[in-house]
Amino acid sequence: MGEHFVRAASLDEVRKAGCLSVQANGHTLALFAYDDKVYAMDNRCPHMGFPLDRGTLKDGILTCHWHHARFDLESGGTFDQWADDAQVFPVAIVDGQVLVDIAHRGDPRQRQRERLKVGLERNLSLVIGKAVLALLENDGDAVEPFRVGLEFGTRYRQEGWGQGLTILTCLMNMLPFLERPDRPRALYQGLSAVAANTTGSAPRFPVRPLPTNTTDVPTLKRWFRRFVEVRDADGAERCIVSAVQAGATDAEMADMLFAAVTDHRYIQIGHVADFTNKAFEALDIAGWQYAGQVLPSLALAYANADRMEEANEWRNPLDLVALLEEAFERLPEVLEAGEQGSRGAGETERLEIDRRGLVAVLLGDNPQASVEAMLAALREGWTIVELASTVSYAAALRIAQFHTSNEFGDWDTALHTFTFANAIEQAARRAPSAELLRGVFDAAMSVYLDRFLNIPAARLPEANGNGHQNGEQNGHQSAALLAELPVLLDRQQQVNEAGEVVAHYLYGGGKPESLMASLGRLLLREDRDFHTIQTVEAAFRQYQLLSQAAEEGDQTAETQADVATHVMIAAARYLAAHAPTVRAQGQTYQIAYRLHRGDRLFAE
Repeated sequence: MGEHFVRAASLDEVRKAGCLSVQANGHTLALFAYDDKVYAMDNRCPHMGFPLDRGTLKDGILTCHWHHARFDLESGGTFDQWADDAQVFPVAIVDGQVLVDIAHRGDPRQRQRERLKVGLERNLSLVIGKAVLALLENDGDAVEPFRVGLEFGTRYRQEGWGQGLTILTCLMNMLPFLERPDRPRALYQGLSAVAANTTGSAPRFPVRPLPTNTTDVPTLKRWFRRFVEVRDADGAERCIVSAVQAGATDAEMADMLFAAVTDHRYIQIGHVADFTNKAFEALDIAGWQYAGQVLPSLALAYANADRMEEANEWRNPLDLVALLEEAFERLPEVLEAGEQGSRGAGETERLEIDRRGLVAVLLGDNPQASVEAMLAALREGWTIVELASTVSYAAALRIAQFHTSNEFGDWDTALHTFTFANAIEQAARRAPSAELLRGVFDAAMSVYLDRFLNIPAARLPEANGNGHQNGEQNGHQSAALLAELPVLLDRQQQVNEAGEVVAHYLYGGGKPESLMASLGRLLLREDRDFHTIQTVEAAFRQYQLLSQAAEEGDQTAETQADVATHVMIAAARYLAAHAPTVRAQGQTYQIAYRLHRGDRLFAE
């Protein structure tokens, strides 16, 4: 007899009752007398905790009376995948007493990993939520469930990388900005998005690499771009997987893929660039060993993407494509001049003034002037990252100054430009190239096309003059402003009000990390919206980069305060425009959370 066997009841008691709820060393068990045997099962239904002793046993199948989940009495296995298997315990009868072995069996983390996979396979948000909460308990590593979702999403969606994996990566990127209790919720939302995006899809059967690794990466890159040009997804995919197999580095693969992203103008209104950027960011998190599975999942998006050469607004009344092609012909000479130039003392300050001027030009109504100003900046020695960062900021201002007199769907137009510009900037930080530089110009033209969104332009909130209060006063005011945000977002279209709160908070000396944690929490309490998640995550990344630049002396404190604050205003305004939602997904998560901590939902 094992040491974990404990007395649960007398055999007579169980036989007389037929079913008996008992306590045994802190466990609540349901004992069943059936077919001359006694069975022991955890009395909590694994679905939502309803007492199983109140269920019905027939033909060896126990049915819970709350949601009618069915369980094999002997093994605990469920016939309803949304319910999870019930835990059963070995039983021994000794001297008329029922003894139950309450020892834990198996690896509980492995069991939760398996439950997470079931949740992804069946698109069961409650199962996903419970698994994530268990895996992240006691400082569990969030990368583990992220990898599960990444593998699943790239394998079981025939179309390849899509919104679900982008949401998952966005929310994983945001984890460091969130307070600890909100992190499982972010993963729950991201993994649930992967499940929803793959449900009903056929699996993706990957193309195998070339039989040998003898083809060099430059050749594979050239072939890859040629195949994308003629919309040959299989040929493009084979080049990607062969390059990874041949040992191409992160930077080499980014250079290869983003070249195809920028061979045509603003493809798929920016989504393909953002998907590509997010795929590389996912690999930063999960590890490069997943590159052979992740990067080929992008091939179909490259081959099938709409190209703005085919779009009327890029051709009429001004032919922006022709304007850009002429500029691209001048790029080699411009870049060579920029490389030969050098910045002397005091040049950073002059460059900063020029950046303000460039933003003004980019937000204007003359695309030729925008192109010429960007070429002039490169000729002066600006790097691609500096130029891309400036265009990203201009794109953020389109959202920060978006007027609510526009149609609601126009928010997406501004969002697409901003997330595209951010993706190109992040690519430039990873693998800068003259080819990628074309994407910066594409983003600038999209900023130009979005000018109608700022006619009239919404007023940017200004500093309220309260930034020099003592620390205690600032602390009280900051806390009050953060408390105001959830109330505002309980009402529709509090766009300008949300922007004002964020501006007053940051200009008043509030801690940015507290604001970002608050905005992240407010994002997570809403039902998932792909574009809102994209916007907030990109704004967080931009704010972080701008703050780092200020610390390194690339910007004056005043400039940083304005520029970075404007980005956060943009995020808050977009979020406010898309809140409140029904918040059904949050309700499901709350159920998972309460079950995780042992609440008796059925008793309320």
